This record gives sequence, C-alpha cells and structure tokens, in this order.
Amino acid sequence: MEAQRPPGCSRQLRLLGGVHVVAGERRMEIPEGSRRLLVYVALQRRRADRRQVAGALWPVGGDERAAGNLRSALWRLRGAGLDLLDGDHGFLVLSRDVTVDVEEVSAWAARLITDCPGPLDLTVPTGWLGALDLLPGWYDDWALIERERMRQRMLHALEALTRHLTLRARHAEAIDVAMVAVEAEPLRESAQRVLVEAHAAQSNHVEARRCYALYRRMVRRELGVDPSPELTALVAAPGRARIAI
Repeated sequence: MEAQRPPGCSRQLRLLGGVHVVAGERRMEIPEGSRRLLVYVALQRRRADRRQVAGALWPVGGDERAAGNLRSALWRLRGAGLDLLDGDHGFLVLSRDVTVDVEEVSAWAARLITDCPGPLDLTVPTGWLGALDLLPGWYDDWALIERERMRQRMLHALEALTRHLTLRARHAEAIDVAMVAVEAEPLRESAQRVLVEAHAAQSNHVEARRCYALYRRMVRRELGVDPSPELTALVAAPGRARIAI
C-alpha cells in the first residue's frame, strides 16, 4: 500500500552532482547501504519485481541472502526518514510524489530532439551536463547501461540545441553548445557537423575549415577513415551550405 504523504511536500531524488534527496529546501543524505536500491528502482521507471531488484543488486550469495539484503536496505531508508518507495511483497516502485532530476533532463532532451522546444529549453540548466557522465564510479551493469543511454540522449539534445540556436542567429551560444558535445565525444561526426554549421552560418568559414581539418586528422589517426562526403561538402562549398533541422 502507498503511504500517505503530507500535502505540499515536494521531494526530488537527485542523481547529478552526488546522489541525494531534496525535500523542500532540505538536503537529505541517503544511507550508503540503501543508495543503490533507491537509484535502481527509480531508474526502472515502472513497478519493479522485488526478486528482480534483489537479484540485480546482490547477485552473489543466493536468493535468500539477496532478499535479506533488500529488507535491510529498505529498513535503513525508512530509518533515515526516506520512505520514498511504495509497494508490497511482490513489487517496489518510486513514490508518486518523488521526482527524479534525470527524468527532467530526459524530458528536456526529448523536446529538443523532436523539434518542439519551449522558450526556456534553449539553454542548458546549471548542473545538467552531469548527465553526460551519469553515476560516475558505479560499475554495475544496469548503471553502465543507464549511463550510456543518458549520454547518447544528451549528445543528441546538444546537437539539436546547437541547430535551434543557429537558426535563431544565436551563433556564439550555438558554438558553445556544440563545443560541449565535441569535447564529450571528439570522434562523433554529428557533433562536429553542427559545430562546422554554426561557424559557417556566422560566415566564419576559416573557423569552419579549421574545425573540419582538426576532425579529419583525428579520424584518420584514430579510425583510419575520412569524414563523410556530406561533412566535407560543407567546407568545400560554404556558400551553398544549408543547415537542416
């Protein structure tokens, strides 16, 4: 059964900048032995089978021991005043009044990627770039998968944001955002492409060609290939370049 929550009490699980909970204006630390449980269930985005949760978090030692570890982790959460999980003997789910910061990032990214951003979506909020390296130092398989999922979503969002800013002639901001994507993944051609497009849109063709030349050296050295003909065409004929979105 879901516990009754006091009205007006907003709670957020934050995974960026160190895993913790914010309740109103109060920061609450999560017990070490319960942190992985809370994060795992939150990232499921649905009801999670208790046996699946226990097996994923404590794969060594058998089902009985894993179930005991799960009960202990739940007890520590409640003891710390962090009753954030609902469920019964069969499942666990994040309480409905608890938000998760990476879900806000994911929704922001989706609006950009699907070409329907709001006016406030054309900036990257402070701290959200941490989603490029979610849960650093966590090496569980499920954490690695989630880290890569968020990394790809962020990279696509940054590229889309660069194009939106370029189309609005906000060239300096577009270049800044593109540089973040390039720094995160220097060999990613789609990131390099939006950077070249942003320079070309500002008629900085020398800068566009310099970025292209640097990228060409990198991919030849690291991968033994050349940039795509489409990217090459952008700098070969800058006057005819088009920025698609």
